[in-house]
Amino acid sequence: MDLSFSKEDLAFRDEVREFLATSLPDDVKERFDRGLHATKEGQVRWQKILNEKGWLAPNWPKEYGGTGWTVTQKYIAAHEFGHASAPIALPFGVSMVGPVIYTFGNQEQKDYYLPRILNSDDWWCQGYSEPGSGSDLASLQTKAVRDGDDYIVNGQKIWTTFAQNADMIFCLVRTDSSVKQQEGISFLLIDMKTPGITVKPIIGLDKEHSLNEVFFEDVRVPVKNRIGEENKGWTYAKFLLGNERNGIARVARSKRQVERLHVIAKTERSGGRPLAEDPDFMNKLNRIEVDLMALEYTELRYLSMMSHGKNLSAEPSVLKIKGTEIQQRLTSLLVESLGMYGAPYEAEQNYEGRNEAQVGPDYGFGPMAEHLYLRAATIYGGSNEIQRNIISKMVLGL
Repeated sequence: MDLSFSKEDLAFRDEVREFLATSLPDDVKERFDRGLHATKEGQVRWQKILNEKGWLAPNWPKEYGGTGWTVTQKYIAAHEFGHASAPIALPFGVSMVGPVIYTFGNQEQKDYYLPRILNSDDWWCQGYSEPGSGSDLASLQTKAVRDGDDYIVNGQKIWTTFAQNADMIFCLVRTDSSVKQQEGISFLLIDMKTPGITVKPIIGLDKEHSLNEVFFEDVRVPVKNRIGEENKGWTYAKFLLGNERNGIARVARSKRQVERLHVIAKTERSGGRPLAEDPDFMNKLNRIEVDLMALEYTELRYLSMMSHGKNLSAEPSVLKIKGTEIQQRLTSLLVESLGMYGAPYEAEQNYEGRNEAQVGPDYGFGPMAEHLYLRAATIYGGSNEIQRNIISKMVLGL
């Protein structure tokens, strides 16, 4: 695995840095840097800037609007985005359903949906988990019954991120209950404005509304909105989950958090000295840095394998486990580094519009929100316990 950068790679790095310095909106950068949820307006505005540059979907084939970047260029871009606190595109359209559509969809679906994803005309959400069917996703019960040129969908999805903003939802539904669980599932694209869909909020541990329940009551979905063959949706779902777990490690974001912690450690004090001189605190931070470096090199090794045409199996599960554990350790240490200023917390909507001064340093605003939200990081995208089962089966043969 060659880790050296060519002159062309360094020139590309400089191009990315200049673009981010001149094009990333300040308000979008600030929210991302603080770990706050994106606003729909801000995220769409930034995604349109990325799309105009041609950089919204770096992993897509060039024929569908991808960048044509090498593996090295993708790595450089990801880490420059992280260093600059620049959010990537929301995953549900670009990283999840988009690849499913261009890999398994028909030409009509590709021609219609892919440009709309790139233009941010549609805000997508994911209809996978159900009450009682999360990590054991194949046990899902939402049913789709064929009625002429439509399916009639009834059931419920849960933990649906940003469904309150969504125009479209990609859904796993059961179309045959007479076969084994994985063989009776289909993959549907559903317009969220369709009569019979109800979205109810779930307020998370961070007291924010990013999660939802989605109910389907006699919802008519055209058969033409099915991806691929009926009852083959489990194949497409596994493909999508592989893409989701590849990007869930968030190495670049974690590296940015490490940088923040070093800055805070020089400012905040404990026992009459800076945290940077506290051996216990620095031991925790150094251990995270070592683990993050190992994760980064592991990710690079997997990227190199992919660039040489090798298929990944359990490797995304390794990235998911270690990446999310590091994220949680980092946000926990960020809150710890703030001392008494890290504990007070209110949901954003509760203090929006107030004019009183913030208590504590400016960098104290945000870490607790992200810390609370990321308690779920080891659960979403397939719980880490399930990922360990995948590794034990596919790698160790247990």
